[in-house]
Amino acid sequence: MELRSTLLVVGGSVCSFKLLNTIVRFLPKPELERKKAWRWRNINTSLAHSSLTGSLAFLCLQRHPHLVKDLISSYSLTYHSLVAVSTGYFIYDFLDNVLNQSFKKSWELLIHHSVVVSCFSLALTSHLYLGLAVVSLLLEINSVFLHIRQLLLLSGRRNRPGAETTSPRPSVTYRLASWLNLGTLLVFRVCTMGWITRWLAAHSDRMPRYALMMGITGTSLISTMNIGLFYRLLKADVLTNAHSTSKSH
Repeated sequence: MELRSTLLVVGGSVCSFKLLNTIVRFLPKPELERKKAWRWRNINTSLAHSSLTGSLAFLCLQRHPHLVKDLISSYSLTYHSLVAVSTGYFIYDFLDNVLNQSFKKSWELLIHHSVVVSCFSLALTSHLYLGLAVVSLLLEINSVFLHIRQLLLLSGRRNRPGAETTSPRPSVTYRLASWLNLGTLLVFRVCTMGWITRWLAAHSDRMPRYALMMGITGTSLISTMNIGLFYRLLKADVLTNAHSTSKSH
């Protein structure tokens, strides 16, 4: 794919996710405050991206297992298009957060998106490392359940209806989403980033220094964020619930 075509796909992706966000505004939703209404639209848009790119990345690796053998020079129009669409989403979401949320609340996400866009842009313009980019999109499988959990929280469906305020009990839907979120986080975030880190170390001699430094910086930063995310989710959904249950008895 030529650079012009790549830019058109990325730009089209940005516009498509903006359009989707606008459509979500008019769909039925729970009664929410203005700020939470923006979060509702933002998370639904993110859920659409995660569902699309996560499932396509998984299918690409399932149908083309040879991709994993050469993550540097493996190329196909499908890989290129998938990474371009995802790049467009991260650019859109970066701008959406800058315009609608304070830096204090969004700095971690903005750093994450900046790193991803930088690494994906290198892959798109050089036609190299697309396999590595596709593997990294497996993280979006976990994002599906992370976004579902966030939507349940925003809609007030965390606890069972009629539960006592002194000892609220998580609903079956929320509990299922929570455990799937934690499980896929370990498999598709922690393990995938660990595998990518190991791959970079084993193939460092095949990569230019600037590309290797981008890869190391990106994996280190995102791995640290993943560990922090896992701790926060574990504390919120497991440790807190266990503590509340023990107090109620």
